[in-house]
Amino acid sequence: MPDSKQKAIVVCFSNHKGGVGKTCSTCNIGAGMARQGKKVLLVDLDPQANLSLSLGVRDPSRSIYDVLMGEMEISSTIICVNENLDIIPSSLDLAGAEIELAAEAGREMILREALEPLLKKYDYILIDCAPTLGLLTTNALTAAEEVYIPLQAQYLSLQGITKLTGVLDKIKSRLNKTLNLGGVFLTQYDGRKVLNRDIADAIQEHFDSLVFKTKIRDNISLAEAPSMGQDIFRYNSKSNGAKDYEALCSEILTKLEK
Repeated sequence: MPDSKQKAIVVCFSNHKGGVGKTCSTCNIGAGMARQGKKVLLVDLDPQANLSLSLGVRDPSRSIYDVLMGEMEISSTIICVNENLDIIPSSLDLAGAEIELAAEAGREMILREALEPLLKKYDYILIDCAPTLGLLTTNALTAAEEVYIPLQAQYLSLQGITKLTGVLDKIKSRLNKTLNLGGVFLTQYDGRKVLNRDIADAIQEHFDSLVFKTKIRDNISLAEAPSMGQDIFRYNSKSNGAKDYEALCSEILTKLEK
């Protein structure tokens, strides 16, 4: 009989502004999905390897760099985090990948093709992008069906959004017809601050129905968890950070499973 299992939905988290909670969100949304019984693979596509470090993976002998260079099968780079959560780590070597791949034919499609054998092994594949709009991010967007944009509730977070959405439009028209801007969510939010509320209103006006209801509140546990190599649920399941990411994860799953 043919294998009837549906293919994984590939999601990437992207914002070319650093410090917006992109890695934190990839980590904790992935962990939240795993807690709800989904089989999840995280892909660390940032040379800083912060997603890998956030889950206790340090100095891996194999990484996504080896896959992109064609030196290793992707399945051999997977590290198990827990029962339902796996990760393909990054390494500093990835910093040179854009230059090394510049002359490769079809260089924008390398990650998409590499992930193909894994699509029936997982329910969701989440990609953490580097804070750039270079070749690595292009690979992620070419491989993904959905892209989510985390935004800080600060004035500067609004700057450059037009450029980012313009890049998404170009990739959809030229490289990945199925790419969809799945949603936007606010991070490091403090509802007591007038500026935060004003920015939230501006983002709501700009993105309308694409804005998730859940806002990730500013929370010390979210800052502490990576230093322990743990997601927020293992580190402090009673924290506001855990409650917020659990709610956001449920919102995302509801949207994706419609």
